[in-house]
Amino acid sequence: MTTPTPTPLSYEQAGVNYDLIDPLKVAAQRAAKDTAKNLAAHGFGEVAASRGESAYVVDVGPFYLASIVECLGSKALVADEMKALTGRSYYAGIAQDTIAMAINDLITVGATPLVVQAYWAAGGSEWFGDAQRAQALVAGWKQACDTCGVAWGGGETPALAGIVEAGRIDLAASCTGLINPKSRLSVGDALAPGDAIVLLASSGIHANGLSLARKLVERLPQGYLTEVAPGLSYGEALLAPTTLYSPVTEALWNAQIVPHYSANITGHGWRKLLRHPATHTYRIHSVPPVPPVLRFIAEHAGHDAREAYSTLNMGAGFALFVKAADAQRTVEVAHQQGVAAWVAGTVEAGPKQLLIEPIGVRFGDDDLQLR
Repeated sequence: MTTPTPTPLSYEQAGVNYDLIDPLKVAAQRAAKDTAKNLAAHGFGEVAASRGESAYVVDVGPFYLASIVECLGSKALVADEMKALTGRSYYAGIAQDTIAMAINDLITVGATPLVVQAYWAAGGSEWFGDAQRAQALVAGWKQACDTCGVAWGGGETPALAGIVEAGRIDLAASCTGLINPKSRLSVGDALAPGDAIVLLASSGIHANGLSLARKLVERLPQGYLTEVAPGLSYGEALLAPTTLYSPVTEALWNAQIVPHYSANITGHGWRKLLRHPATHTYRIHSVPPVPPVLRFIAEHAGHDAREAYSTLNMGAGFALFVKAADAQRTVEVAHQQGVAAWVAGTVEAGPKQLLIEPIGVRFGDDDLQLR
């Protein structure tokens, strides 16, 4: 007996349409670029190559400053549903997810994270009255800061009834980092054919694709309690905290390895490997194991390989483009920090495209328009 193929469930059907979102991002970038002249009044200037990257870099003279702000998205809604089903609080992990969204972007430009600020906007003051949940958020936030060696500078905790839904919370983090010495800057200037592509393992879905994952629950008879692996429910698997990659990038610097470029594989999935504007071919010869929860989502959402790898991280949460001679050592350094890694591919001369050979998928320049 064959299992019927499910009706495909797209990211757009789940309420996220990058074709509508990305043009606004591009328009905002173009308007923002015109404000760079305002730095001159302070004797500073922007690193123009950081425009359109995951973090913005300012040249302040003896070193660079990098900054980023990111929101968690809808993952907290899964934590709320699982609390209702299990009685457990998952907000320590949710805190790590939020910080990871900012720090994992910041480190792509070679920055050492220094300070994190919190933005916790609740749908009403009563959200903070659940002591177990609130204390888990605080404890998880501090633990993630300690893991990344950053100071938690402060934050904002508004109660926004009428803007945020009652009983819910919108979480975000900003982060400032230091690039010192300036030779640590990594915005792709040195990216070239012959470089190796090293992929760092993800812990699961991280915090991207949750709109799709939550929509999929409607198809599951047991909802979030559906097993994706023996003893592991769908909800628990979705709530695995996002991997914090700054311990790896700091260890690489200590090992005298400076990536030529880095990409945080978040929204747009593996298409993020095409983020740099240069024209290169990125050839992937090895793909990491796919976490059970991502395999489950792809199967039940009716996604083929191309759709899955264009939406989800599929086991690779971060990409490092390094000199070929540094590739194996990069893998070893990551392993020493408890993060699995693979030498997955190479950068080649050729048209701008990503070729994922083991699964027969190609993405071209027109598949990612973020500038």
